[in-house]
Amino acid sequence: MTTEAIAPDVVTATADSDRGARAGTAKRIVLRVITGFGVLWGATTLSFLGVRLAPGDTVDVLLGEQQRTPEVEAAIRAEWGLDSPAVVQYARYLWNVAHGDFGRSYVLQRPVSEVIGSQAGPTLALTGAALLVALVFAVVVATSTAQRRRSRSIANAVELALVSTPSFWLGIVLLSVFSFQLKVFPVAANKGLSALVLPALALGLSLGAVISQVLRDGLERALDEPFAVTVRSWSVSESALRRRHCLRHAALPAVTLTGWLVGGLLGGAVIIEEVFGRPGLGRVTVEAVLAQDLPVVLAVAILSAFVYVVISTLVDLLYLWLDPRLRRDSRNGGRR
Repeated sequence: MTTEAIAPDVVTATADSDRGARAGTAKRIVLRVITGFGVLWGATTLSFLGVRLAPGDTVDVLLGEQQRTPEVEAAIRAEWGLDSPAVVQYARYLWNVAHGDFGRSYVLQRPVSEVIGSQAGPTLALTGAALLVALVFAVVVATSTAQRRRSRSIANAVELALVSTPSFWLGIVLLSVFSFQLKVFPVAANKGLSALVLPALALGLSLGAVISQVLRDGLERALDEPFAVTVRSWSVSESALRRRHCLRHAALPAVTLTGWLVGGLLGGAVIIEEVFGRPGLGRVTVEAVLAQDLPVVLAVAILSAFVYVVISTLVDLLYLWLDPRLRRDSRNGGRR
């Protein structure tokens, strides 16, 4: 059989394989999105049940210091839909949340979406900057210390110190040194990148220390693989070997850990925003909890679940880009 006769069959098989891989990847993405909607529905349902099971009466919060009479109480229940059966309230709540309507704040008497929307920007900026700090720290430290005994020992000590240090305490130390003494960064503000540096460092360094440990272990395993020996035989520099060839192989465990820890950044942002006097969802959440402003608290909880779903979906897609074997498994229905 000649090469000319074989070539069309090979091309056809390759094209079919590519189409199968794309179809498998698309199916995996669709299933991931459906799972994400299920998680959001579960978070919304648990939030609603949390309100129903919480001690106290919502009417007491809405009344405030007003004189309580049966007429006023009935009017409040009718206005806020509290006189409807629980099933009706639940269906109405799901419908409103699906349309982006989280109700009205009990305390501020403003739409919850407006309250959160006005404060989400600073929190997202802080979270994104902290994640950038964590990733840069992890990649630089891991690639520069893997399989280098003395550097690894120093890095382990620094990472252990950062992981063991609470973010709020690190923030106070950074404020004392760089704001009060050296006067390099502002004490409390939300204007410009300079005001974001210290909060991002306080929130992101401990996360970067954890990721760095996992990434370095993966790099050290990758540097011992046969492909690394082959690349070294091409006279490629050691730094290029680590960055261009081994880092991608070592990234999967670190990506998994990063996706899991990103949710903790939102919780840590609550404390860091208080330490640095920054506006954001942290302050709004604290004030809402203290005032028992349940619509705001529930909206923040649902928003946190939404962020977690988005991050998890992005991590799953990043897997497919980092490891072609996963695309092959998607095409084959998970069979190896």
